[in-house]
Amino acid sequence: MDEMSPPVLVDTVPAHQYTTRLGRRLEQRGSFAVDHSIRAQAFNERVRFLIVHYTDGNDASALRALTGSDVSVHYLVLDHPARWAGQPVVLQLLDEKQRAWHAGVSQWGDRHHLNDTSIGIEIVNEGYHETPAGRVWSPFSEDQIELVIRLAQDIVRRYHIDPAHVLAHGDVAPGRKVDPGPFFPWRRLHEAGIGAWPRPSAVMRWRERFQQHQPDGALMHRALAAWGYAVPDSHDAQALQPVIRAFQLHFRPTEARGVIDTDTAARLFALIERYQGRATAMALLEA
Repeated sequence: MDEMSPPVLVDTVPAHQYTTRLGRRLEQRGSFAVDHSIRAQAFNERVRFLIVHYTDGNDASALRALTGSDVSVHYLVLDHPARWAGQPVVLQLLDEKQRAWHAGVSQWGDRHHLNDTSIGIEIVNEGYHETPAGRVWSPFSEDQIELVIRLAQDIVRRYHIDPAHVLAHGDVAPGRKVDPGPFFPWRRLHEAGIGAWPRPSAVMRWRERFQQHQPDGALMHRALAAWGYAVPDSHDAQALQPVIRAFQLHFRPTEARGVIDTDTAARLFALIERYQGRATAMALLEA
């Protein structure tokens, strides 16, 4: 038995015809047009996070990798950014509406797969190399930092990104990634209105508290998770080391050994107090 076709109404009312003036405002999409003049109010942005990386290589290797088939990013800051009319120029490799493959296996808070909800900035930088005296990191240039600040200010403003959601690649993938490393000036970005940073007076106050009551693995486990880090099931100090090191690379880069100490705990609790409220910080102490 043949299936019956569903009923279809025959239009008897002539279609509305756009005037020439209004028709010029339509977007042409092949065999049809789109009218953008009416906008819905109930929505939110795809972008919730800004993630900063370094390329671990030079301009040429970065461009090969980021225009290939395995990884990508929205913006690339070259080793020596070009200028036009006195302004620094950044390379945009993808539209911000597109999902770049830059964060990989990642988590912040209850959000996983941060490629879905982030914009990525890669900065050309050699990363680090090992020497008999230890690990040697490559610095960023002033021109690079100037451009990153201008770009990040624009992104944060347009998407209303929470300060605590401006992150290092190492923050969202601790133990797997360390970029952009200890030479990236997070405090300078904060002073330019980008990202989180603890108040010095609060750090001092929390440091005094933790000098009297030393922080342990269980406390740091709770606090790191509250701030947003993906923490292991165990709160053993060794298990926590990659996460603590990621935090230190961001907020205390001069000494990032992954060791629990009073200064690290003080900075962490000062951040939680500033951005989540003192009640949240105190509740973590009492848990």
